[in-house]
Amino acid sequence: MKKLEEYVRSIPDFPEKGIIFRDVTSVLQDADGLRLAVDTMQGLIQDLDYDVVAGAEARGFIFGTAIAYNHHKPLVLIRKKGKLPCETVEASYDLEYGTATIEMHKDSIRPGQKVLIVDDLIATGGTIEAMARLIETLGGEVAGVVVLMELAGLKGRERLKDYRVESAICYPGK
Repeated sequence: MKKLEEYVRSIPDFPEKGIIFRDVTSVLQDADGLRLAVDTMQGLIQDLDYDVVAGAEARGFIFGTAIAYNHHKPLVLIRKKGKLPCETVEASYDLEYGTATIEMHKDSIRPGQKVLIVDDLIATGGTIEAMARLIETLGGEVAGVVVLMELAGLKGRERLKDYRVESAICYPGK
């Protein structure tokens, strides 16, 4: 059987020279790769006690849905600003060139609920940090974070030092 890393396509010099882009779509497009990704992520948090899964738009929805379904947990969607129809809470965070804002429904987390954050990638940690702030604003507790890939060279884990963070694959660079 192939290792999980073998399903990830690495594209040199994208989006700019010197960067190696780690493409998650190659994992999703292979049934064995997708199964291995979800199984590996679930294995990393098998001892974690949580009530709700929160997935980040868009690839966090994919992995979050699979984990929520397999563990019979509800799934909360955290989306880009303006995409949710009901009353929301929002958090903004810095990107390399600007800012972004994410939202979640105000009624999606109840006080005291333990929430597992799921996404495809930790780079600088900004998105996950903003997700955690939203969850905590609603009275939830971040039980942990699980991602498919981590780009350790961007030091996102340091930004998330107050949380349990698990990554299925950790790349040393950017």
